[in-house]
Amino acid sequence: MTTVTARHPRPDPLVPHEHGAWAFLLLPVALSLGVTGWSAALPLVVATWVCAYPAAWATSGLAFGRGRRGRFRRAARVWVPLTVAAGTPLLALHPWLCWVLLTYTGLHAATLQHARRHRERSLTADLVLVAQCSLLVPVLGGLAAATGPTAWVPPVDAMLAPDVVGAAVLCALALVGSTLHVKSLIRERADPAYATASRLFAAMAPAAAVAVSLAAGWGVGPVLAFAALTVRAWALRRPDWRPARIGLAELAGLVGVVAGVALSA
Repeated sequence: MTTVTARHPRPDPLVPHEHGAWAFLLLPVALSLGVTGWSAALPLVVATWVCAYPAAWATSGLAFGRGRRGRFRRAARVWVPLTVAAGTPLLALHPWLCWVLLTYTGLHAATLQHARRHRERSLTADLVLVAQCSLLVPVLGGLAAATGPTAWVPPVDAMLAPDVVGAAVLCALALVGSTLHVKSLIRERADPAYATASRLFAAMAPAAAVAVSLAAGWGVGPVLAFAALTVRAWALRRPDWRPARIGLAELAGLVGVVAGVALSA
């Protein structure tokens, strides 16, 4: 007699499966802490920022997801209200963040276009996320300079300070390099163009880090961090490494960038 075991359906996912994206989200926050330090608005910003990522993923899935779009409904019911709850006080205290919200809405529209074409994991879609992360650095710089409620005019001087812009540029360099390297090892490992692009970008990054450090008045910490990432791009190309191990190596590289900036700024 054969016994049939009933299979319990897996619950609908609450968070995206792209685990490396969380490191991307935390990098601009960590870099900003190293440059501008703590601010009263930071907890609300981080809460809004972290909740907005799965909220955007869930709404994209509801609109254009493959297969059963209803599986994103549970995540949308959790993350969209949390994002609104965290972001509303920020907008009330700092109305100039409405312009930031409009900018991110435009970037999310580009993400939705990729979702509509089922190209959520394409290079251009990843670069949109890189842009979103890098732009957060000057936003945090502006909030750190605000000593109280502000009006509709953004604190441009604080947002464009040399060390803030430098941290944003380094954030973009680190995330683009990481995107190319990981894609060349996993999703695009059969395409040698990605390996070439990863190596060339990593070879160029230390020179860019030198220029940023000179402009911001920093020491050699960021340059050393990107030199280590260059070695990673050329030497750590192990086909036997699993994605989790590759991710840990990338996380170590991003931590190195944060440490380099914090020790030099």
